[in-house]
Amino acid sequence: MTITPEKIGSYRWRILALLFMATTINYIDRSILGVLGPTLRDKVFGWTVQDYANITISFQVAYAIGLLSMGGIIDKLGTKKGYTLSIVIWSIFAMLHAAVTRGMGWIGFAVARFGLGIGEAGNFPSAIKTIAEWFPRKERAFASGIFNAGTNVGAIIAPLFIPLIVSSDGTHWQYAFLVTAVFSVTWIILWNINYQKPELHPKVSSSELQYILSDPPEPVIPKIPWIKLFPVKETWAFAAAKTADAVWWFYLFWGGFFLNARFGLELKGLALPLIIIYLIADIGSVFGGYLSGIFINRGWTVNKARKMTLLICALLVLPVTMAPIVANQWVAVLLIALAAAAHQAWSANVFTLVSDVFPKQAVASVVGIGGMWGAASGIIANLALGKVLTDAGPHGYVYAFLVAGCVYLVALGVVQLIMPKMTPVQI
Repeated sequence: MTITPEKIGSYRWRILALLFMATTINYIDRSILGVLGPTLRDKVFGWTVQDYANITISFQVAYAIGLLSMGGIIDKLGTKKGYTLSIVIWSIFAMLHAAVTRGMGWIGFAVARFGLGIGEAGNFPSAIKTIAEWFPRKERAFASGIFNAGTNVGAIIAPLFIPLIVSSDGTHWQYAFLVTAVFSVTWIILWNINYQKPELHPKVSSSELQYILSDPPEPVIPKIPWIKLFPVKETWAFAAAKTADAVWWFYLFWGGFFLNARFGLELKGLALPLIIIYLIADIGSVFGGYLSGIFINRGWTVNKARKMTLLICALLVLPVTMAPIVANQWVAVLLIALAAAAHQAWSANVFTLVSDVFPKQAVASVVGIGGMWGAASGIIANLALGKVLTDAGPHGYVYAFLVAGCVYLVALGVVQLIMPKMTPVQI
């Protein structure tokens, strides 16, 4: 008799809840400076636009380096220790923002952001490796979509709580960087109390363990140094798919600027549009993972299910190319929201590609390598967009959204070219 998910136990969903919580904390810490940036620039530190750009790029560079290095560290230490190390690092540097003084200039914040980027880079490799350990293939995209939804929840929470503790003139700005430490400490305690590999966990029932391990067994192999993964073509198929991360960085860093330039929205006017964008993006994150699971349950191969879902996501992004030329701000907001939702659905399935074809011992390293490429793409795109907007003014957004709308189809084509059958990798 076939075992159904309703009868097999649910401890894996408790582990998933911890991944969602960590990802939410990750994006709260990441988003604080974006919310406080104008206040800190104009009323506390007197940064120039270039100073703020340098601070932002410092985080992106560290994030790219961290994704490359943290993935290998997590595969070496294991998920429990590796994830703990990651959140300890980013929490320490998040709090260190509060110690920056005016005399330190933008360099003080750049150093804090650099450390934050190194630590935060461990979140996604850790989470994807955990998904690979705790979920069978047919549930992994859905599970990835749920924890990835924490990115949007964190981006929503930050602008909601910061005005409650920081005055409009910047008084008590330090508290914004300190309060999340309480969440981080709580998470570390819960993680270390609740996490073990499912094979060793006393609270996992035999039926749930059987379900988790229901995929064909993987060969037992030693831990894989990440340097050995660079020549593997499937590593670069994943990296190609992660090129679309540059579009997500564009929405995070430039979405508010676009709405201001195109429709004249100021700080208060931006709040509701941004919340709508991230709420709809949350729906896309969960639904995208669910959709490929539906296809697999209907008998589709994993290869067909994942790539058909990615194609649907890529097609749903295309209408965003119209955002800079529509006359109504809410139409533009909804177009961006649809694209953001499609991106999150895309991400949920792209992350799952790694655990679909690589052995569990290599998952975090491959996620780190691909994520590094995605972060590097974001840095290049950020620099290019700055030049385009300088030369062309607000009209430059037309070119930016055109590229943003087309990247996904190009990336999917490269993935199909490199990895047409998603055959498990033998290393």
